Order: sequence, then C-alpha cells, then structure tokens
Amino acid sequence: MPHRHREDHRIKTLLAQECARIIAEEGIQDFRSAKRKAALRLGIADKTVLPDNAEIEQALLDHQRLFHADRQARQLRSLRETALEAMHFLASFRPRLVGPALTGAVGLDDAIRLHLFADTPQEILLFLVERHIPFETTERHLRMRSGVEVHAPVFRFSAGEQPVELTVFTLLAEREAPCSPVNGRPMRRATLAEVKALLADG
Repeated sequence: MPHRHREDHRIKTLLAQECARIIAEEGIQDFRSAKRKAALRLGIADKTVLPDNAEIEQALLDHQRLFHADRQARQLRSLRETALEAMHFLASFRPRLVGPALTGAVGLDDAIRLHLFADTPQEILLFLVERHIPFETTERHLRMRSGVEVHAPVFRFSAGEQPVELTVFTLLAEREAPCSPVNGRPMRRATLAEVKALLADG
C-alpha cells in the first residue's frame, strides 16, 4: 500500500509538471485541457491520479522559476504595469486585480483580469462607449463564498497588444470575493495601491 501511494504521488507530480509545461510553452490556459493533454501524452488513463488545479499552479510557478525566470519576470512586470494603467483609467469603478497577473502564474496568453464594482453593468458599457473603446461582451460563471452562483457580465478589450478582461460585480460584492477556480478559497484581489507596491518591490 505505501508503494502504491508513492507511485501515485510520483505520477501526479509528473502530470502536474507536464501540465505546467503545456500552459507555459503552448499557451493553453484551461486547467482541464492541460490535464487531458498531459494525461494523453504520458499515457495515463487513471483519473484518480490527476493533479488538482492548485498543484498545477504551483508546478507552473516552479517551471517558470526554473526555465524562464528572466522572461517570466519581464512578462509579469509588463502585465502589472499595464494593469496599473488600466486601473487608473477605471478608477471610478474601484478596480481590483485578480488572476495570473497578481499571483505570478502567467502563461503565454494571460489576460489582465480586473474586478469592477458598479450599480449596473451599463455604467461600464457607457464608460467604454463614450471613450470609443471597442470591446466584446460575455459572462463568467462564478461561485461566491456564501455558496451563491452568479453569472457576472464581462467586457473585454485590448490595451495595446494586451487583452484586458473586466468582470462586473454589484457594489455590495466588493466585500465578498468569489471562490478561486484554482483552490476554491476566496479569490485574492489587489487594489491599485497594492499593485503599485508590487511593482515598487520589483
């Protein structure tokens, strides 16, 4: 039994490392797709040994530090600098930075993800239209810490070559972060001042 446990742990580690490589080098951002591709490549059919999202994220951070430290540092700084500009631009909606640009687990095609807070999504729509910013709309399915499921409106536009994704919440939702798709805990959010501090720390 201990031998089986060690073998399962070894396979899970290998899968997490392959998922990290796929995300970092092939631009796949969906954990599920990365798991499926990694399992296929390694010839592993047992779903019980698949790593969870948190294990993949940690493997991605390890992979970037080991193989792409300089590139990853430059990319992360560029993302955060652009995020800061976007947050200044959208300051009236109290933006919060979330996702890979905050955690550092960036791949090749990560958008800058911001949470905004407004009475209605139409406020964001009018703000972008009045400033002649082309955008696309969609929605994101999220689970709040209270267990409530929400479908939040999303606006996407480009800042230079960098995609920016704005998820809009009600004003009250500023106090309650949705659950992270990585580990299920409340999603980490950073204010404009906190992003400034991250850049200042280098």
